[in-house]
Amino acid sequence: MEEYIGGLWDKLITRVAYQGYPEARVELAQMKNIAATFFRALGGDPGLNLQSGSASTHGARRRWLERIAGIGEKVELTWADDSTLHLPPYIDYFPERELNRELYLWLLALVAHDVQPAAPYLQRNQAATLALLNAFPSLQERYARLVQASLLRRTDPSQLKKHEAQNELLIRQALQNPGSVHAELIKTSPKEFAFTPVILWLQSANKSNAVSNKAASKTTPEQAQGSAAQNDTEQRKRMAERTDMPDNPSPFMLLFRAESLFSWAEYVKVNRPLDEDDNPDAQRAANDFDALSVANDGKSTASRVRFDLDLPAEADDDLLLADGILYPEWHYKKQQLIDKHACIQMLLARDAEPQSLPAHLRPTAKRLRRQFQSLAPERQRLRSQMSGDDIDIDACVRFNAERCGANSATNHHRLAVASPGLYLDNRQQSRDMACLLLADLSMSTDTWVNNQARVIDVIRDSLYLLCEALAATRDRFALYGFSSVRRDNVRFHLLKGFDEPYGDQIRGRLAEIKPGFYTRMGAAIRHASAILQQQKNARRLLFILTDGKPNDLDQYEGRYGIEDTRVAIHAARQMGLIPFCVTIDEKAEDYLPHLFGAKGYIVVKDATELPQLLPPLYAQLTNEH
Repeated sequence: MEEYIGGLWDKLITRVAYQGYPEARVELAQMKNIAATFFRALGGDPGLNLQSGSASTHGARRRWLERIAGIGEKVELTWADDSTLHLPPYIDYFPERELNRELYLWLLALVAHDVQPAAPYLQRNQAATLALLNAFPSLQERYARLVQASLLRRTDPSQLKKHEAQNELLIRQALQNPGSVHAELIKTSPKEFAFTPVILWLQSANKSNAVSNKAASKTTPEQAQGSAAQNDTEQRKRMAERTDMPDNPSPFMLLFRAESLFSWAEYVKVNRPLDEDDNPDAQRAANDFDALSVANDGKSTASRVRFDLDLPAEADDDLLLADGILYPEWHYKKQQLIDKHACIQMLLARDAEPQSLPAHLRPTAKRLRRQFQSLAPERQRLRSQMSGDDIDIDACVRFNAERCGANSATNHHRLAVASPGLYLDNRQQSRDMACLLLADLSMSTDTWVNNQARVIDVIRDSLYLLCEALAATRDRFALYGFSSVRRDNVRFHLLKGFDEPYGDQIRGRLAEIKPGFYTRMGAAIRHASAILQQQKNARRLLFILTDGKPNDLDQYEGRYGIEDTRVAIHAARQMGLIPFCVTIDEKAEDYLPHLFGAKGYIVVKDATELPQLLPPLYAQLTNEH
């Protein structure tokens, strides 16, 4: 009973003390589609993903009701790192829903014009506000409306202590007249400059950094093995910092001090021996911290366990067809191409035996062959040609009738000098299409999509059916797969070359595909583009099939891998190729528009539908182009 009454009291006092307006709440999920377009339209970095951030402790004075309820210590603000723009998961700061929506748009625009990201807090946000209002004067009215509503929500300076009131007056002046509060007037000490957070501004730069460079040379970033998303229901990214391991790693409290009871921290070893050993309270604990501190214990256990996914021995590996094919790689921080940086290895399955099409795919393949035969080139009888095998009687009769019916000399002269087509010709109509399908064979394809099949099995069935369909159209096509282990081992698997006929030998190679290593997509796209560029067809389609974003063991992760892939795709378009991506990654909407454009990709929500969707998609693409 006591616990029940306590729960009711907690709900009641929390509801009374809460400062927001839940009925006017606007969630980031509702704004995400328009937010991305709006942010890029106003000049924001197109490589930044939009995501919920983590709340941070502000340290300002709270109302007594908030202190009783134990709320109001943290606030959701906007901050950005190299790859992600972090926004509040929801905004209910104003009583009007429209104002909360405009606040989201204002924050997006402010990030796009953050001209001094390393400057002190007030100076940085005033400079960003001025830059935004100078670039878009039409936002003046909206900004004034947001400032007026924001000032009504802030504490009256007359109710604050002297130094707090001075800080609040500076904040109000900076909001109403951006640029009027100079840097020399700003107190940088947090204790002397505590104030209620400004919801219209960006979070301080020293709090928005991701993992710092401190001790970065001691370890390399761990890569997630598999494509399964982390079990984070809020889909937040945590702020983090590197720190040193404690001197005394013992979990026991040798000296107990009552005053430190509410200021403890726990070091948790992330590299657990089993995936099932998760801490059930880890999610709640993460929400309680402003920043997660990551320490390196100096042990090499992780490196021994991961062992870079050692490549198989030469006797067990695929046949090496070519080695040492070098390609450049884009270093987005240096903004330059690093020449001869990634090395391609051409491989062929060693033990691939010829085999027929799997029985469970035969009915679908038969139906696809019938459908795609209509796309095959046929001999057509063309009328009204300038030359040909026979006389077009209808054209001759029509031409003579028009000449005899001419009444004026002008019309007679025009008809006499015209050269109408009076012949019939039989010609072989050709689609003149070449398609190279590049399949991602990274380790993430070893995950299960249901109780019967893994991702690699779905990809294999998709390749089977697509080959059956393309063989019926008689289009020229090639199949390759790729994975990688750092830049020196980008494994490029030959499944079918352009000059090889599709048959049991190719089906045997497809049967031997298996999950590989990592996904250095930029190098693979460059090599595939070089192969496709050599084809003399009028239309050349680069079809990319993947289940996740680019990544590898070295620095090829996050923004680095995405920007290199984007540059490789841009280079493919300059060659006259048509890149198109098909993915089963549920989070692909966060990065694929930046890579392929709005119409250069498709996300397949259900991976099991991929084999049935891929052939019709190819037909649609080739007909459109």
